[in-house]
Formats: sequence, C-alpha cells, structure tokens
Amino acid sequence: MKRRNFIMSSMAGMATLAMSSTPLEALASKTSEKSSANSTIKKPVQEEEFHLGMAGYSFVHFDLETTLKTLQTLDMHYLCIKDFHLPLDSNEEQIAAFHQKLADYGVKGYAVGPIYMKSKAEVDRAFAYARRVGVNLLVGVPNYELLDYVEEVVKQYDIRLAIHLHGPDMPLYPDATDIWNHVKDRDERMGMCLDIGHNLRYGSDSLADYIRYHKRVFDMHLKDVTAPTKAGQRAEVGRGIIDFPRFIKLLRKYHYTGAVSLEHEKDMKNPFMGIAESIGFFRGVCQATR
Repeated sequence: MKRRNFIMSSMAGMATLAMSSTPLEALASKTSEKSSANSTIKKPVQEEEFHLGMAGYSFVHFDLETTLKTLQTLDMHYLCIKDFHLPLDSNEEQIAAFHQKLADYGVKGYAVGPIYMKSKAEVDRAFAYARRVGVNLLVGVPNYELLDYVEEVVKQYDIRLAIHLHGPDMPLYPDATDIWNHVKDRDERMGMCLDIGHNLRYGSDSLADYIRYHKRVFDMHLKDVTAPTKAGQRAEVGRGIIDFPRFIKLLRKYHYTGAVSLEHEKDMKNPFMGIAESIGFFRGVCQATR
C-alpha cells in the first residue's frame, strides 16, 4: 500500500474509533465482522489458576456502563469494585441492582477497594460495606495505629484484608516488606494487595517479594513501569522493565488463585487503547509460556 493510501486508511479508522462510545467498541465491531466469516475461531480458554481482573480505579473518570462495556469487549469477567461506582452508603436494593448490572455483562465483583481507613468508624464502615456487597476480600489502607482494631474486625467479619501498597508516593505502606512486617504476626486473613509497579518504583524487587510473601498475597495489581525509582513512569504492560514471563511462571509455581487485576494509571482520561494493549500483551505472554 502506498504511503498516501496508508495514511488515508489510518485516518478513516481513527474517525470510526472517535465516533464510537468507546474506541474498544469500534475495534470489537470490526473484529466481529471478520471473525463471523470463520466460525472455527474460538475464544481462548481460561486455563490459569489465577483470574485476570480489572481494578475499578482504572475507570475513575468513567461511569459503570463504560467500565462494563470495556470489560465485555475485552472478554474480562472480574472487577474490583470502587466506591465511585458503588458508594459506601449503598443500601441492599442498590447493591442488588449493581450486581445485576454486572451479571448482565458477565462480570463478577470479586472485591471492594482500595478503601482508606483513618479512624475506627471508617474501619467499621468499610467492613460493613464489604459484607453488604457480599465479597470476602477488602482491599484497604488502614492507618498503622488502627491495625490492632482492624485485626479484631477481620475476626468479627471473617473477611480478608489485602493492604494496598503505594510505593514512593505515600509514606503509608510503601512496599511489600512494610506490609509483611505489619501483618506477619497477625491473623492470617490480613495480607496484601501486591502492586508490582508501585513496589518496584520504591526500589523493591516485586518478583522476589512475591516469592517471599506469597502466602499473604491475596490480590495483585498489574502494571508496568519504566524504572525502579520514583522517577519511573507508568507504562502499558510490556513497555516497561518488569519481567512478565518470569512473573507468570512464578504465579503458576506458587499456585496463586487470586486475581491479577490491571490498574491502568497512564492516560487515565483516555485509557482504552492502553488497557487493551496491556491485556493483550499479558494474555499473549500467558499463552507463550504455557
């Protein structure tokens, strides 16, 4: 194809994307047109012990409908619920309607959070919310001084807590080792959400930390970064420095059965292409390393 024709074709494709409610819907439409001519094409079968999910925070600038349409287009079925999609004060009727909407798109809300807890009242509110929503995993960030009380509430509700780490951007739980040191002698239902990108930006080896602390890793945030320092930028999965073939092999070796949820924090007001690229790359590595 000549360069001029290639450019014109590309511009036409971009116009189609722009007119769609999300760019991914346009891609899905084109893909379905091509695949309908060949009925032998099958969707990839989920063969991993872990689940590929989506962190709700990836869609902080978008409503639930857009979020679920994106997950449907990507053939994704697990969502960590954020309170901007389902408020903390939601009643049973609202929660039931929320779950029905997820079910309509083939999606399950497997956890809630991250939820920040700066007082005992906020701890109570977070765990009561998780129970009403009907999940057994709360991704949370309780202040250090609340951990004794949090442990009591974990026992009371029998809900696991996955403390989310923040890397160099916050002093609270900067890496996996910090979380481990605060939970290792506490109830076994207290563990971590291992954010492999934030952890690496703090200068910690995310893969080595998974090996060390895997028994207390209840949830994982999938992302990539460009450097193991605070200066490292968020990147689409596969464009940074994380060794994903080795990461996936470690998940299999230690029989991780939780969710690996993409938390896409780049271009958050227009994340769709980055999300699709990241999910496609991760699935490709899973396939290639089987």
